[in-house]
Amino acid sequence: MKRRKTFVFFHSSNRHKFVTVACVSLALALLFVIKLLPLLAQTTPEVVGYDDAISHNAQQMLAEGKQTFRFDTFGSEAFWGDTLKLHEAVAKLSPKKALALGLKVDAEALPADLVEQIKQGKVDLDDPATTLALVKLNAVVGVKAFLTPDGSGMKSIGINCALCHSTVDDSFAPGIGHRLDGWPNRDLDVGAIVASAPDLSAFKKLLGVPEPTVRKVLKSWGPGKFDAQLVLDGKAFRPDGKPAATLNPAAFGLAGVNNHTWTGSWGNVTYWNAFVSNLEMHGKGTFFDLRLDDKKKYPVAAKAGLGHKRDSDDQITGKLPALQFYQLAMPVPKPPPDSFNSEAATRGQAIFNNKAKCATCHVPPLFTEPGWNLHSAQEIGIDDFQAKRSPDNRYRTAPLRALFDTQKIHKGGFYHDGRFATLPEVVNHYDKALKLQLTEQEKNDLIEYLKSI
Repeated sequence: MKRRKTFVFFHSSNRHKFVTVACVSLALALLFVIKLLPLLAQTTPEVVGYDDAISHNAQQMLAEGKQTFRFDTFGSEAFWGDTLKLHEAVAKLSPKKALALGLKVDAEALPADLVEQIKQGKVDLDDPATTLALVKLNAVVGVKAFLTPDGSGMKSIGINCALCHSTVDDSFAPGIGHRLDGWPNRDLDVGAIVASAPDLSAFKKLLGVPEPTVRKVLKSWGPGKFDAQLVLDGKAFRPDGKPAATLNPAAFGLAGVNNHTWTGSWGNVTYWNAFVSNLEMHGKGTFFDLRLDDKKKYPVAAKAGLGHKRDSDDQITGKLPALQFYQLAMPVPKPPPDSFNSEAATRGQAIFNNKAKCATCHVPPLFTEPGWNLHSAQEIGIDDFQAKRSPDNRYRTAPLRALFDTQKIHKGGFYHDGRFATLPEVVNHYDKALKLQLTEQEKNDLIEYLKSI
């Protein structure tokens, strides 16, 4: 007897039925996919594409912001060169004198053959012609030269953000090295440099004082300081006779921080970029702030209409978003392991958060208040001169940043005007003002923690 086949798949009568069912199933599946494709086309590519757009936009803004921060003059050459003729003074500077004034040289902009010549001592650093050669190479940080048609000299000069808010790591020589964007240039004597300009009549007209007085004020600032409010209120000196200029602040570590200036509610970094590029760098752009119409508080600005600036050739406004993006991307430099005592810092952290009351205002990890980070002079135990120059008469809770570095970042002292030369002086001030009654050991531990931030 023949064994009957039980695997119906191979039975001829069932094979036809299976193929028919399979074809119908395949057809339904294809129909489902065809119906689904338009929906997929409307959703999946849009989500993936927008994610890609965000990443692309971030990279593009970072690159554009870096370029703007380092090299864009915003048309300021019309003021510094054409009006003040500052380029004539710079043309007389030897590299040694330029470095002594705090100007920095970007080693990466130097050709290899020039680097070798400098190493061999074949470059005359006492010759102003060498300074011209460096400026032509875009090697002088924060300065851009506009050359005569034959390239033999400068017909004008403009400045960049990096002039005051970048330095170098001195890896090649003092004042020559790799750029450190966002680090304040506390060596730069910007007042002395501007005072050397042949024609200061623009400041004479704005401030309503003789040119010799303008030069005296500019020369009083000293290295690492600048008076941004001078062109607003005309107050050149404090009641005690000291210059009203403040230290160049760090431009790094500002992401998440509200109010980015030493005093008052001027605004965050994008406001200050607009303010500085228009009113301090004297670039061509648009700037609006009704607060500057206050004739009593800001007589100079009100008279000149600085709160209503609008140039037909706006070279600033379109660059502000990317510039802000680049600045907010600048991280806080990390302290080297050997720059503080780790055991003492651990003890100091507990003191910071508790007995010393530091964390009440300097809230970790921002180390300033999240939100409205402003206080009266009385609250922090100092005079109110600088605070009163701001819109709401307050001092900002400065975010504690890279306190280990007193050679570059905090050279010139602490606070807005460098009134405290060292961290122990800062701690002693608060110990007295807030009646903390810290022991010497607790003070030392607290300082080690501050250096570790």
